[in-house]
Amino acid sequence: METGGDALLRRRVGQQIAGQLLRSANTAGGLSTFLSFRHTELAAGRLVAEMETRAELLTPFGTLHGGCLSAMVDHCLGVVFYPVIPGGSWVATTEFKLNLLRPVSSGVCVAVTDIVSLGKRSGVARIDISNRVEDGKVCGAQVSLSFPVASSSAQAGAA
Repeated sequence: METGGDALLRRRVGQQIAGQLLRSANTAGGLSTFLSFRHTELAAGRLVAEMETRAELLTPFGTLHGGCLSAMVDHCLGVVFYPVIPGGSWVATTEFKLNLLRPVSSGVCVAVTDIVSLGKRSGVARIDISNRVEDGKVCGAQVSLSFPVASSSAQAGAA
């Protein structure tokens, strides 16, 4: 049973991890660096991230490729859970459904991610992506399921 002190410590550790992830967002490398994701807010259970629409990310029809928004969703799903899962665990996105509600051709896409539910083996988060040029209208929305998985050392100890 978790005591009040345990809960407070868990929240502090979660906020500390969130702060570290917030500061390291632009140096992670890989696709998130190529797409220039920026974390503007990260707290236990919530992430706000941004992506600038750039010419090289547009389709021949002048709209942002849906894969860019999908990559943003997957990135946000991974990051939002880390401040609230046990140390040594990691998150793997198992599935998500993205509804592309309106085209994006310029401006900044803002993804607001909130954890809806978190159990021992799975978590659910909701992400709404809006576009600042479109007066904040939602251009993509999804609810997804991700699984926190114990680290390999923790799994070896359980065997």
